[in-house]
Amino acid sequence: MTLIKSISGIRGTIGGNVGEALTPVDIVKFSAAFGTWLKRKFPENQKIVIGRDARLSGEMAVRLVSATLQGLGLHVVDLGLSTTPTVEIAVPLESAAGGIILTASHNPIQWNALKLLNAKGEFISAEDGAEVLALAEAEAFSFVEVKKLGSYRVDDSYLKKHIEAILALPLVDKAAIEAADFSIAVDAVNSSGGIAVPMLLEALGVKDILKLHCEPTGYFAHNPEPLPEHLTDIRKEMRTGKYDLGIAVDPDVDRLAFVSEDGEPFGEEYTLVAVADYILKNQVGNTVSNLSSTIALRDVTQKAGGTHHSAAVGEVNVVTKMKEVEAVIGGEGNGGIIYPELHYGRDALVGIALFLTHLAKFGKSVSILRRAYPNYYISKNKIELTPELNVDVVLERIQQKYTRQPINTEDGVKIEFGNEWVHLRKSNTEPIIRIYSESDFMTKAENLAKKIIQDIKEVVATL
Repeated sequence: MTLIKSISGIRGTIGGNVGEALTPVDIVKFSAAFGTWLKRKFPENQKIVIGRDARLSGEMAVRLVSATLQGLGLHVVDLGLSTTPTVEIAVPLESAAGGIILTASHNPIQWNALKLLNAKGEFISAEDGAEVLALAEAEAFSFVEVKKLGSYRVDDSYLKKHIEAILALPLVDKAAIEAADFSIAVDAVNSSGGIAVPMLLEALGVKDILKLHCEPTGYFAHNPEPLPEHLTDIRKEMRTGKYDLGIAVDPDVDRLAFVSEDGEPFGEEYTLVAVADYILKNQVGNTVSNLSSTIALRDVTQKAGGTHHSAAVGEVNVVTKMKEVEAVIGGEGNGGIIYPELHYGRDALVGIALFLTHLAKFGKSVSILRRAYPNYYISKNKIELTPELNVDVVLERIQQKYTRQPINTEDGVKIEFGNEWVHLRKSNTEPIIRIYSESDFMTKAENLAKKIIQDIKEVVATL
């Protein structure tokens, strides 16, 4: 069993001993800590928004969280079965002090988590997260007397409000999408996307929708991370030639992957590239992605006259950089689209609407659109080290070896070799270095990774 406490929230597997897994006691403890922190930060605002994906432990967790927050005197607005971006949008619309999303995102069925939002509906900062963790550790919370208990109400209107806000965006063209008469297959892995994605498509005027795994039972039909190797069912359907586009989302609908009309993956790295291309055709500006994302976004941005910026891995870091450089679009190479015109959070729904508008105006197939972008391949590897080794020293030695190359040390060590790069990041929980490399051919990306792994082994031998 696993329990991981971090500045962005708490996540773990269901079942097991207190403090070693995500048990009811741990859920209550962490909810109380966050609620206490909100009360101290916003003493005049006692409202909090919560929502969940469809995973099996969701209903239990929601009851524990809402009752704990009420016990603190907070007024709970429960969106019920929802999406992460919908909860993010609801927090400021409700003028709430913050929010909690109960989802383990792309993690398997046995996992769940509490993701924490500030009053803007954005993930709390590292500093704020550290304060919440300290409160939880000290169990420094006090509950209110009976006459001051908080209220609880269910509001299931926000998914519709979210979609209405997307349709109101200037760069979302419902008429163009409707005229294109798309046939679309959707794989929502038996979670919230099974409700949200078809609802959005219908609102955009799409009439022919095949729903695969769209019953929000929480029994995930396959590994919920929307990677090509997990999307065999929708890829098989696409090969029948009946559909123009395949859409896959993760359980909480903040990651988005497309499948071309021939059953080939569009590539989760290229979700952001394609949407950014459309945005930049209509609005010149800056873009942001994390250091482990494809440089294809840089190429597309520069071609459009903008500047691309990199951020440390993690949504909070990408959002911070986007605000700093006033980016018009940003996100992560895992299929995460962040469109500030709507809100600062990864949002598969707005990504779908923008991509469909782009595709409708492009007027050709998805596979032809994909071929319009620079072709890069990312190889993902890792090397396990012995626990007694100082990983920071290993990374420092690698950095010294390549001092003649452009190096970024904002998040681990990223070394650039022209249009190739390698990014080394240490794990916070294990003696592991993750190694991402990219080149214009997969063999070249893999060879680059092998070279760096050999360098690491040589460094380790001298320590």
